[in-house]
Amino acid sequence: MPKISSRGATMPPSPIRKLVPYAEAAKERGVKVIHLNIGQPDIKTPKIALDAIKNARIDVLAYSRTEGSEEYRKKIAAYYGKHGMAISSSNIIVTTGGSEALSFTMGAILDPEDEVMIPEPFYANYNGFATANNVNVIPIVSSIDTNFALPPITAFEKRITSKTKAILICNPGNPTGYLYTKEEIQQLAELAKKYDLFLVADEVYREFSYDGKMHHSVLRETGIEQHAIVIDSVSKRYSMCGARIGCVVTRNEAVLQAVLKFAQARLSPPTMAQIASEAALETPQSYFDEVIEEYVSRRDLLLSELEKIDGVKIARPSGAFYCLAELPIQDADHFAQWLLEHFEVNGETVMVAPAAGFYATPGLGKQQIRIAYVLEKESLKRAVNILKAGLLQYPG
Repeated sequence: MPKISSRGATMPPSPIRKLVPYAEAAKERGVKVIHLNIGQPDIKTPKIALDAIKNARIDVLAYSRTEGSEEYRKKIAAYYGKHGMAISSSNIIVTTGGSEALSFTMGAILDPEDEVMIPEPFYANYNGFATANNVNVIPIVSSIDTNFALPPITAFEKRITSKTKAILICNPGNPTGYLYTKEEIQQLAELAKKYDLFLVADEVYREFSYDGKMHHSVLRETGIEQHAIVIDSVSKRYSMCGARIGCVVTRNEAVLQAVLKFAQARLSPPTMAQIASEAALETPQSYFDEVIEEYVSRRDLLLSELEKIDGVKIARPSGAFYCLAELPIQDADHFAQWLLEHFEVNGETVMVAPAAGFYATPGLGKQQIRIAYVLEKESLKRAVNILKAGLLQYPG
């Protein structure tokens, strides 16, 4: 029998989606599953974006330009300008989601066996993108005791080798919800300059910053114009996960040309979704004000309820809509599966994302789960009560 590739064999499964068969089986038994496992907001997509699709007058749904339509990229550049970043449309390549943006970026800046340093825990698919590009992730461990703040710069420096080419961060973080401070971004910028590394920032949750804290983009740092690369997406910002529109943003012309060649191989980003995404840029600030207020309210309720459970340790998120919790158990993967297979309260159970899949260091995160607080508060409260009851009965 022909064998699959080593990359195919080692591609890690998604910790967010791998329990789906157990959730589906629970639903078939008549159990309602409250999904805390995936960052699919229940917030409504801006009407202006949906109306743009409904009102589009198209006779032929044709390819767009490989780098995205010029009009859309000009409006993206204007968006960055409003956020204090001087970017032109020529600095932007539109992609099929932020995932493609990051995969293209890795392909453009990293050769096989090169190394990318990432503070962990990190978005699980970073492992997948690295595997697909045959590059090595060098994890730099952060701690729940510091809310997963940036590890000391010395921890990065100790791991730098001749193969190290880039640092990758998610800001605010998935799965931690941690928002890097301006000082932490400046420390990373200095490190990138000192060792001539790329600094890649996944900033798809930029709008979601709480407690009066401000998001600081790597594109606002001076002196690293040739080092800084931003990965962006409309998915979470406008609750448009299904649009699959993202972009790569950098002032480094060589990187842009390399990414463009990867983009040419897939022809073009979705035309219809660009129409919706372009319209979404006209979303009023009041939309974000209301969304942020709602997420803060949900976060506060979630943390309040989790703090009532004995033995649970929580990192307080300052951005995005995720929370990492450490449970008094040995194996969160087993616990998450047990909840779906063997436990319910009044016909309901919960689905969580075991956190080990958000780490690259073996053995870390085994007691942790990621909770996405993208549901209305009553559902969140019921879900935490189910978790609490489950921990009391869980044999492990």
